[in-house]
Order: sequence, then structure tokens, then C-alpha cells
Amino acid sequence: MDLTKPTQENVEYMIEAIKTKLRMASGAAMQASHFNADRYEDLKDIYDMVASKDRFSISEVEALVSELGKLRG
Repeated sequence: MDLTKPTQENVEYMIEAIKTKLRMASGAAMQASHFNADRYEDLKDIYDMVASKDRFSISEVEALVSELGKLRG
């Protein structure tokens, strides 16, 4: 998948990947439709960081969820 382009399809892909990787219990509350391509680079940064790690502490997950909340449209 070419994540260099700020498309809604890529936004949806990254949100789903982040939710899966973080095993988010509240994943249903974070829907890709709540995000738009205007904040694509910020979302891509979070996606890249999540994709690069195997494990996350509770505080890391909370921080990531907080950052994602700030990106919601």
C-alpha cells in the first residue's frame, strides 16, 4: 500500500492498523471516518511509530490515544 498519498483510503488503513496493533478496547469509538486527510502527516507519524514497535506500555497507549483524539476532525 502506498501511504505517501493523503487519501481517505490510506487514513482508514492506518487507523485500522493502529487499532489492531494497540489492541484497543475502545477501537469502535475511533473510526476512520472521524479523520480526514488534512492531518495526514500527523497521522502517518503516529502510524509509523506504532508500526515500528512490538510492545507498548499502558502510558504509551494512553499517550497515543490522546494524540489520535487531537487529530479527529
